[in-house]
Amino acid sequence: MDNAEAARELRRQGKSTAQIKEALGLSSGGGALSRWLKDIPAPEWTRRPRAKDDVRELAVAMRLEGKSYRQILETLPVAVSKSSLSLWLRDVPLTDDQKRMLAMRQDVARSARAASVRRQRIRRQEATMTAARNQVQHLAESELFVAGLAAYWAEGSKAKPWRSGSERVTFINSDPDMIRLFLAWLALLGISSDRLVFRVSIHERADVEKATRFWSDLVGVRHEEFRRPTLKRHNPKTVRHNVGDGYYGCLTVEVRRSTELYRQIAGWWQGLAAFLGKTAPVSLDSLSGVV
Repeated sequence: MDNAEAARELRRQGKSTAQIKEALGLSSGGGALSRWLKDIPAPEWTRRPRAKDDVRELAVAMRLEGKSYRQILETLPVAVSKSSLSLWLRDVPLTDDQKRMLAMRQDVARSARAASVRRQRIRRQEATMTAARNQVQHLAESELFVAGLAAYWAEGSKAKPWRSGSERVTFINSDPDMIRLFLAWLALLGISSDRLVFRVSIHERADVEKATRFWSDLVGVRHEEFRRPTLKRHNPKTVRHNVGDGYYGCLTVEVRRSTELYRQIAGWWQGLAAFLGKTAPVSLDSLSGVV
């Protein structure tokens, strides 16, 4: 019997590679021995147990209980990559109930993650706005004048060359803070409260009385003194977004006997625009140290 056949017979008897080499007196020739034994599996007792066999069995058992990959990865006693876990569990059968339960858990997890992202975004927004708000400790009269002028020219009524009698001051806005700014600006200009007329402009399906009370409290004028509200008719083809408890429509503020005031406002704005036109364009670099 040559060495090859002897090696194969020893393997069939359950000998290890080292035992076969010793029995045949082979000091080298590992390559040849491997070729002789390639068709005969090594005995079970010589196999080294894989370190993660127990972990794999635990993962499979948890999957059969309907656990998600995330739950399994968080529970396993040793770190396992998601790709390895996927290979272990890809053929593990799940019942229809387990599949439905996993889908529900995934939906809950997605909702929780989305809520967490929203909370983080809101925290960042609040932090930025708080820092910016703290930078405005007071407002000089000159700053209020320019702010009010810009607000009016952006949101207030403008005279129309083709319409006589349009030189009057009228301001409409849905933002309570813009209304406060406009009223503070009028007070700075010396406009007395008895010259002001208020009117609510709102969708006809909204709570008109509630909105009137809201604006009345804001401006400090009894709602009975408000003019009849302007109602926007409902259009079934329009998808409304201005709905809910926080919708109060817009407040229109008119100034009686305001032709001369309107002309002053127009002149102030022209002066401001002319001043800006004479100055060099403002670069972002020049503003870097402003705030």
